[in-house]
Amino acid sequence: MAIALVLVLIVVGSVLFHVLSPWWWTPIASNWGYIDTTLVITFWITGAVFAAVVLFMAYCVYRFRHKEGQKAHYEPESRKLESWLTVATAIGVAAMLAPGLYVWKQFVTVPDDATEVEVVAQQWQWSFRLPGADGKLGTSNARLVSSDNPLGINPEDPNGQDDVVVEAADLHLPIDKPVKMLLRSIDVLHDFYVPEFRAKMDMVPGMITYFWFTPTRTGTFEVLCAELCGVGHNFMRGVVMVDTDQDYATWLQQQSTFAQLSDPAKVGVLVEPGRSKATVK
Repeated sequence: MAIALVLVLIVVGSVLFHVLSPWWWTPIASNWGYIDTTLVITFWITGAVFAAVVLFMAYCVYRFRHKEGQKAHYEPESRKLESWLTVATAIGVAAMLAPGLYVWKQFVTVPDDATEVEVVAQQWQWSFRLPGADGKLGTSNARLVSSDNPLGINPEDPNGQDDVVVEAADLHLPIDKPVKMLLRSIDVLHDFYVPEFRAKMDMVPGMITYFWFTPTRTGTFEVLCAELCGVGHNFMRGVVMVDTDQDYATWLQQQSTFAQLSDPAKVGVLVEPGRSKATVK
């Protein structure tokens, strides 16, 4: 009897914890409300199954508790019960998968007017690359990564010369403009995740993965790595700032292009009174 009561209390406590819990999702800041809806559907289906199974266990513990002179009925198979369980399970799994497949199709179908932004991950920092005036990103290769070219941009590709390089700094995006995030890792597995955007994707060395979203409100949002990537994993954080069009344009003008960063410093010679020579840039 006590065990049956404990099982009932587990179900009641779980439901109350969900309803009264102060912990919930961060306010959404993108177009992916569909993902929240899919999670809610999955939650209620699995929650209903959890409650039904635990309450059924409580019923069985109480109904079939030990009594003097009562014998258990042995029934190794029940085709009727197995058929009902198979049908109910199939319906439940389909109800969880169908919304996810619908949202996934949208998640990987990028709008034609989306701007490409490259995210480059490495232990333990985030860097970004945006297209320049030509609207195209140049090619890149991990073999080209060096101290002078940390993102591995192809110097022979003319499309990459005007690319805007944001190394280990904040990324800015304009509000209400769709963005295709091209994800690249140059060392180990990482995962680009901004909770408010509800969009995330693994970053696999040697591959370019992607997703898209549209920022729907201005603000400052934290970038997290959602893949255990080494001892500095918890420090791998960044910032995405969603700006108005005017603020975004102002920020973009302050950034350096790949050509500017690749231009060698010019060194001259200046003769100062009382000294032989001093080098200046």
